[in-house]
Amino acid sequence: MAAEVSFSVASSDGPRTVTIAYERAGAGEPLLLLHGIGHHRQAWGPVLEILAAEHDVIAVDLPGFGASPALPDGLAYGLSTVVPALGALCEALGIERPHVAGNSLGGLLALELGREKLARSVTALSPAGFWTTAERRYAFGTLLAMRRGARLLPVPVIERLSTSAAGRTALTSTIYARPWRRSPEAVVAETLALRHAAGFEATLTAGLDVHFRDDVPGLPVTVAWGTRDRLLLRRQGVRAKHTIPGARLVRLPGCGHVPMNDDPALVARAILDTCR
Repeated sequence: MAAEVSFSVASSDGPRTVTIAYERAGAGEPLLLLHGIGHHRQAWGPVLEILAAEHDVIAVDLPGFGASPALPDGLAYGLSTVVPALGALCEALGIERPHVAGNSLGGLLALELGREKLARSVTALSPAGFWTTAERRYAFGTLLAMRRGARLLPVPVIERLSTSAAGRTALTSTIYARPWRRSPEAVVAETLALRHAAGFEATLTAGLDVHFRDDVPGLPVTVAWGTRDRLLLRRQGVRAKHTIPGARLVRLPGCGHVPMNDDPALVARAILDTCR
């Protein structure tokens, strides 16, 4: 079941209260799951039960996404705000240095948490931040087009499209290699999550100058990339390996940008192997 936690985050104008929605399941060492831009914690649904068999799993809605409200005035959506906020979230939940797995934006945040010594291991699935200027421009343009479509389509049309494999493909093929595997309910929910994401534009703006250039020494790191990722092209994984020489680079055959849905067993194994 979903829950909420509120905590204080510093800003230039004094402390601000941030509220995060999350879902928690299982027992064992803590494992924090971070979704991508415009998505929500339910993206981890296909692997949650597998991971919870070995870990205390906390899947969160990032600020301004899913059921989490937007950041309060005075707080930007850049890494310098969101990473400390996730650290404060862990403190509020009584978690000390969790394993962290993230996808896309969440993968970038997971690597930043590792770099700041706030994680005991990192699994980054198609993480942002290893792009060229042209690749970033392409990815952001694609995301904006997806957002525009989600906002323009009437809800009854989204619901009707979700009932067929062809409709689910039309709505979500940019991020999934096998979009027909998503249930109609999941496709409607994630399309509406993209439609209503209060932090979407501000997060994109904050990402204009983001490039991950630092090593993440002293902890296990896995960078995994789907061979059919149409949003962040898989050659970016090679750049990630050059940036983080000690990382394990894993190929996810037949998977798209959000691989948890395309091959849950393979993704779960990549995460669990890193945690071990």
